[in-house]
Amino acid sequence: MTPILLVPGLLCTAEVFSPQIPALWPHGPVTIASTLEGSTIAAMASAILEQAPAGFALAGISMGGYIAFEIMRQAPQRVMRLALISTSARPDTPEQTALRRAMVEQARTGDFDALIAATTDAILHPEHRGDASIHAVNNRMARTIGVDGLARQQEAIIARADSRPGLPAISVPTLVMVGDQDPLTPPDRAAEIAAAIPGARLVTLARCGHASTLEQPEAVNRALADWLTR
Repeated sequence: MTPILLVPGLLCTAEVFSPQIPALWPHGPVTIASTLEGSTIAAMASAILEQAPAGFALAGISMGGYIAFEIMRQAPQRVMRLALISTSARPDTPEQTALRRAMVEQARTGDFDALIAATTDAILHPEHRGDASIHAVNNRMARTIGVDGLARQQEAIIARADSRPGLPAISVPTLVMVGDQDPLTPPDRAAEIAAAIPGARLVTLARCGHASTLEQPEAVNRALADWLTR
């Protein structure tokens, strides 16, 4: 069985993948990477690789996707399969950078819990806004990462590389997954990645925003199980 390495997103802990672990466990030992080290995406990827198995199937969500692209640059020979969930290969736009820094400033000076609640609703599919269970998970994860962790992660994201030039060189079985109403990394960003990676499979999740592993866990689990067994 192939070891499976999952990389969380911004303000996320291992809990972002809690619905996936039971479904993935029969396919190989599951490790959830820590994003608590490193002030750049490259440093995060390097720290993860130091702890990772020699070879693994790699899946990253959102910021975890940015880290996954960097892992592919640093150690492509160790990645046996690649899944990119709710992410983009593009660098930040000036508008995105401004929003990220405004969020950090609001977190430092305002009500962090209220900010997380508002941000959670903003990234979810309309049907899932106000979902108490998703809000509870996101609040727990955000409190664990904290305001300083948010600032560090946002600056790492702002400075990330443009991953588009390296997409055609990816030669492992690749899954690209996106919510049909993801407001942060919308379906056209996923389609761009899938079109550039030879043989990549694109899965669009119905009634889903950005928090795909929590919003549509069963559909995500089916797609990941298929990716691991193809």
